[in-house]
Amino acid sequence: MSNLGQFDFYQSNYTIDNQEQICDDYLHGSRKQEASEQPQPASLVPPEMLTPDSTGQCFQPAFYPDYYSQSPYIESFGEEPPLLEELGINFDHIWQKTLTVLNPLKPADGSIMNETDLAGPILFCLALGATLLMAGKFQFGYVYGLSAIGCIVIHALLNLMSSSGVSYGCVASVLGYCLLPMVILSSCAIFFSLQGIIGTVSALAIISWCSLSASKIFISALTMEGQQLLIAYPCALLYGLFALLTVF
Repeated sequence: MSNLGQFDFYQSNYTIDNQEQICDDYLHGSRKQEASEQPQPASLVPPEMLTPDSTGQCFQPAFYPDYYSQSPYIESFGEEPPLLEELGINFDHIWQKTLTVLNPLKPADGSIMNETDLAGPILFCLALGATLLMAGKFQFGYVYGLSAIGCIVIHALLNLMSSSGVSYGCVASVLGYCLLPMVILSSCAIFFSLQGIIGTVSALAIISWCSLSASKIFISALTMEGQQLLIAYPCALLYGLFALLTVF
């Protein structure tokens, strides 16, 4: 053991602090290498929309109106029709059909009348039932029953008479719109009785009004020139039943 003092051991500059620093450098270097090898996710923001900030070190999304205006999704959304039009409710067409019915001498537009629009007919049927109820006659079932049976019969007759044919919805729409003069007659029954000469004459005038308007629309939509009186006759029978409900 005394001989150990005669040997001079090798003195090195390597210390524990240097060992910790080397380990830290190795760990940070391996993490950077792994991060660089990983694939970067594709950016959802286009490069032209990224602008550097004042320091030039990070990028922030910028707003470009031209980019959003050229987006196909925004253009397709702007081209969509209104919700009421998708549901088949067009107030302009409803108003034009109503004016055509109120003026029997006005020519009908076949392109507008050949539509299965049931918003106006349902409204007029409800108005007829409501006015009859105000006159003391609860006849909603008769109104809807006669409307359904009449539409079926008129639909069959028109398909036999015309070469092009017609849909059931179109027939129901036309007959429902032409029910508007009958609503006027039922409104008059609220204030005075129609069981007399004046009431009979008024009922005949309303029946003629409704049937002429319906036949005018049918010949315009189905291009059946010269057959208005043939179509007006079954329509007059149908509206005559509504007149009987109103008068009696």
